[in-house]
Amino acid sequence: MERGRLIQYLVAFALSLSTAALGTLSAWPTPVMPKFHNNQTSVEITKNEIATMLAMSPPGFVVGSLATRFISDSLGRRATVLASALPIVCGTIIAAFARVAWLLCIMKFLWGFGTGMVSTVVGIYLAEIADKDIRATLTVGTRFMFNFGSLLVISIGTFLSYNTLNYTLLVLPVTFFVACLFIPESPYYYLKEGRVEQARKSLQMLKNKEIIDQELELMKRDVSKEMRNSSSAWEFFTGKQYRRPIMIAFGLKLTQVLTGGMSIQQYMGLITQEIGLDVGLSTLLIIFGAVKFFVGIMSSTLVDRVGRRPLLIYSFFGTGISLSVAGTYFFLQEYVRVDHAILKSYGIAAFVAIILSNGISTLGFNSIIGIISAEIFPLNIKTVAMTSLNVFGGCLGFSVAKSYQAINNVSGFYGVFWIFASSAFLGAIFSYIAVPETKGKSLREIQEILQIGTACTEEESKLNDVQVVEMIEKCRDIKESKKDSSL
Repeated sequence: MERGRLIQYLVAFALSLSTAALGTLSAWPTPVMPKFHNNQTSVEITKNEIATMLAMSPPGFVVGSLATRFISDSLGRRATVLASALPIVCGTIIAAFARVAWLLCIMKFLWGFGTGMVSTVVGIYLAEIADKDIRATLTVGTRFMFNFGSLLVISIGTFLSYNTLNYTLLVLPVTFFVACLFIPESPYYYLKEGRVEQARKSLQMLKNKEIIDQELELMKRDVSKEMRNSSSAWEFFTGKQYRRPIMIAFGLKLTQVLTGGMSIQQYMGLITQEIGLDVGLSTLLIIFGAVKFFVGIMSSTLVDRVGRRPLLIYSFFGTGISLSVAGTYFFLQEYVRVDHAILKSYGIAAFVAIILSNGISTLGFNSIIGIISAEIFPLNIKTVAMTSLNVFGGCLGFSVAKSYQAINNVSGFYGVFWIFASSAFLGAIFSYIAVPETKGKSLREIQEILQIGTACTEEESKLNDVQVVEMIEKCRDIKESKKDSSL
């Protein structure tokens, strides 16, 4: 493997440690909720307080995303990743010592804050440093590590005491902070700041030395064109050229959040108890986390082979079917009130349906939507776009988390699952109608597909399209000759 590409993989691994930390925080409620329900902790907390606590993560996510916009553009992508460790560590310390519900609300807010920072910047960073043929693989790899973190907490959390679990969570944020001290800054960020030599040094780490000059010239041209447009939030929401990517990104985020994957994971312990299978809770939760983890491995190999659009469509549709089956089981149990002795034998079908919805969504849209959002916006507006998108997702997440228990109180689990299923089917339809395929395309080519126009001066236009094509072909020829010689 060539040195530049090896560095890209190592950088992605360092970043994936941060997403693994996010996975542990995301899955924390799964083993902890039954402990609260069974009074196995020293925390005094009611059901309504639990719902409020879980709903505090999205507001934190929103604030963290807003902070990321300024930190990322002023200090850089790398500094943003490093800074995200602070709220995560502070929240985890609070979790270890909290004895009242309001402190856990602060904990979830801080965890959400750190999650918002990492989620906003990692997609941008990888989209800017990675070769286009491995960009999606590296990005999905970070999602794979998120699922690994989730599996880790779900697997050990049911066997550890509440306090021991919280102390254990401190390891990953410290680890990813140390690992990310050694990653380079994005060359796009340096060029945006006019620091050409630093961009060259960054490229020397990330790319083949033979094509650095060509890569740098292409990046300079793209940055020069894109940065001539305003990067304000007002321009983002009013600019005609951004309407299509806004529709795509926000539409996908809406359907993703409304499928309720996070709420299902957080309440999974209570949901499995409601099904009433003759299997230990710890075993069921480990199965749930393991499926999500191993399906995440498959996703990283499929996304650059099958393509984004087909995986989006089929994963939304498959998730909708699975959630509908689970909802039907709870409808028969809670509304029709079928005799428990008769219905219990079909409980495995409901559990498998929930597992399938989790696995299919992880294989498809939950792993892909972040990639597409980072790809479809130009550099000048990218941090504004990703921040706005995360604010939108955070507000939706708060609404879903807060209303989950209220809907459950009114209509039971069947109402919740049928609402989630309907959202998944709408996601499939939306993906079929509105989402283009971005597989194997450079960021420049994606902007052309979306017809995002950029203005440039006559002097900047000296590097015309023919020259750009020649540069791209030269880079490709150098890569191919290097590959042939290695064989």
